[in-house]
Amino acid sequence: MKHLIDPTDLSKQEIDEIIAIAEDIIAKRECYRDCLRYGKLATLFYEPSTRTRLSFTAAMMELGGNVLGFSDARNSSVAKGESVADTVRVVANFADIVAIRHHWEGAPLAAAAVSDVPIINAGDGSHAHPTQTLTDLLTIKRELGHIDGITIGFCGDLKFGRTVHSLIKALRLYDHVKVVLIAPGELRLPAYIKNDVCEKYHIDYEEVRTMEEVLGELDVLYMTRVQKERFLDEEEFDRVKDSFVLDAERMKLAREKMAVLHPLPRVNEIRPEVDADPRAAYFRQVGNGKFVRMALIYCLLKWKNDPAHAMPPHPDWFEAPALHCHNAHCISNHESVAPLFRRTASGGVRCVYCDAKIRDAAAL
Repeated sequence: MKHLIDPTDLSKQEIDEIIAIAEDIIAKRECYRDCLRYGKLATLFYEPSTRTRLSFTAAMMELGGNVLGFSDARNSSVAKGESVADTVRVVANFADIVAIRHHWEGAPLAAAAVSDVPIINAGDGSHAHPTQTLTDLLTIKRELGHIDGITIGFCGDLKFGRTVHSLIKALRLYDHVKVVLIAPGELRLPAYIKNDVCEKYHIDYEEVRTMEEVLGELDVLYMTRVQKERFLDEEEFDRVKDSFVLDAERMKLAREKMAVLHPLPRVNEIRPEVDADPRAAYFRQVGNGKFVRMALIYCLLKWKNDPAHAMPPHPDWFEAPALHCHNAHCISNHESVAPLFRRTASGGVRCVYCDAKIRDAAAL
């Protein structure tokens, strides 16, 4: 069974196949209109979503299939205390594939552990958002013609931004990619991602504090929100906030072919005046999300019983009932799941469900 819980679940060949099929769908949409006729997608959205939920719904409908599920868990048996695992066991009797979004980190992984149908992680807390990653990769490919060899700048909240973490994980599969990290000190990329991804897979990266330093060398600028609530000191936020706003004046410093991406929604980090710039790709990015989800659903159902597309092994995972994850947003602190942990490249231990650092690892 093939699920998509994290970008690392896909090989480069599988990602390239999904992107190639998405591009084929864009070019020949009429050829795919009935390819999943009578197929059923269940969308289990435990937290609010507009773009992602509608994108999955539109994707399945354009493939000729049907959609069931809920957009508000309060209207389901969850309100009666049903666990994620039991909900998925029930829904798998009615659907061929399930997309789940949950505020608890690790919920899609817990669902995949018991599911008889493919599970797609449509976002779990601040942990991962792999279908957004596929959307980003397709957008880069369509805007630039290639992914290998790009220089990509991530700007804004790199500490909590799940889309940033997921995309960096996927970019480890491509050759000669350079990552530029543009963030205030409080919101820099977590050290464990730099260690476990950038350094482990030899991704060239640098950290800077302003866009102006690097705009002229970027092929892609990936914008995210700098959120006021992330700062303990309001004066510090007021001091740095304007350094991470993209406007027409800063766009003058960028390359003629640079693509601006944003997972949306935006607040004030990209001025509306930038929308008319042909390099502003974020609304085209939304449309790409539908096509890449069409390709993903198509591929996961095609790969379902193919042993060549099994889930990848995780030799660094282990069970340890003596350890405890202290992340209040981790599913392991809300439901009964296997106590799974992983060893990091730096020798530490992290929770498999949410990636939180385990404080009591010395108990091993």
